[in-house]
Amino acid sequence: MTDRYESPLATRYASEFMLRQFSQEKRIETWRRLWVALARAQHDLGLPVGAEQVEELGAHVFPIDFEAAARKEREIRHDVMAHIYAYGLNCPKAKGIIHWGATSCYVTDNADLILYRDALRYLKGQLAAVIENLAGFALQYRDMPALGYTHFQPAQLVTVGKRAALWLQDFMLDLEELEDVISAIRFLGCRGTTGTEASFMDLFQGDAGKIDEMNRRIAGEFGFTRCYDVCGQTYPRKLDSRIINVLSAIGQSAYRFANDLRLLQHDRQVEEPFEDKQVGSSAMPYKRNPMRAERICSLSRYLMADALNPPMTAATQWLERTLDDSANRRISLPEGFLCCDAVLRLVQNVSAGLHVNEKIVEKFVLEYLPFIATEDLMMEAVRRGGDRQQLHERIRTHSMAATARMKEGLPCDLLDRLAADAASFGLDRAELEALMEPSRYIGRCPEQVERYAGHCLEVARQAGAARAEDIEL
Repeated sequence: MTDRYESPLATRYASEFMLRQFSQEKRIETWRRLWVALARAQHDLGLPVGAEQVEELGAHVFPIDFEAAARKEREIRHDVMAHIYAYGLNCPKAKGIIHWGATSCYVTDNADLILYRDALRYLKGQLAAVIENLAGFALQYRDMPALGYTHFQPAQLVTVGKRAALWLQDFMLDLEELEDVISAIRFLGCRGTTGTEASFMDLFQGDAGKIDEMNRRIAGEFGFTRCYDVCGQTYPRKLDSRIINVLSAIGQSAYRFANDLRLLQHDRQVEEPFEDKQVGSSAMPYKRNPMRAERICSLSRYLMADALNPPMTAATQWLERTLDDSANRRISLPEGFLCCDAVLRLVQNVSAGLHVNEKIVEKFVLEYLPFIATEDLMMEAVRRGGDRQQLHERIRTHSMAATARMKEGLPCDLLDRLAADAASFGLDRAELEALMEPSRYIGRCPEQVERYAGHCLEVARQAGAARAEDIEL
């Protein structure tokens, strides 16, 4: 227990990877690695930075004396300068060249770019796992008839797998967008206080080629192949909007999946995992509340709301730099990542353990099948010489009567009414029964699922296999 507020994202929901990724230790470690890379590039390109100084910096990335940095920051009110001071305590030979020619955003912004890119790559693997789960589920139930709904009112039949393919497609669109965002991330480099590189023009005595080479070398150390073409002091804050937007998009897909599942669990058609010892309610021992689906919706709603922050920050940047982005970004970006991570972990858990109550799904199908079959009945009766308009009116009349009966809590008797009206339709009871085969009314569902989910399964496996290598950068 603690007497200080702790974020539930950290204590209850996010993964160890994501907590480590946005820890202060990881951030300052990345700052130090950037200072080492800067010194190494300056040494290699002929500036008076000694190999021994570079080696000393590299040898003291760890440990980080956070207490010394905190004491210094209380004195000077500048976090980057405080950590330069603390790093210098460990590197007496190199302390004079740490951060040479750079501005604070060299470490803060480039570190953020590194952290965000690697966090997105991690989420790509998490998303791929969700896609693999749903694709497998869709394929398993690709030809199992289920009652479809429009406006949450009974409509034509689908299959359990086809409905899952709709959820699957949402997440696949997110994967495409996520890959686009990852590929769009560039490195800021070491560009100076207003992005003009004026300090390095001085250090390199006007040799612009060496400045470009310095930035290429530093970017390359961290796995980047491109720098932003132009910038102010920071990288374009439009990137933050793109990042949080794709996290929000994942939240939207997760919410839709979980909300559909909540509706289906009301009828006990499809259920989320429920352990033997799990308690559904403190007051009602019989309850099986859809706790995980509800949690997905709750966190996803927070994630979608968080997407309002970066657009406002991007829109209010003044000229080459303003600092009103800093406090907001320290909260909204890491929490967006932690929240998306939590959502995907929950969706993985639920999608891996979905349970279909097949008899209940069949019960709903059979209850409404006589209504659904009336279109085929009408077409067959017309084929036998009936009048389409007259037949339509007979079916409408019988359907309304059967519906009124159902509203009284009685079973649907539409098939009995149609059979009794054989003179109108020219079909006997046996022929009507033959039309009550659910598989007649699922259209191309099995084919659609087979083609699409099979493709998604392959994409997900490739994306998951690439994740480990990506994260190591």
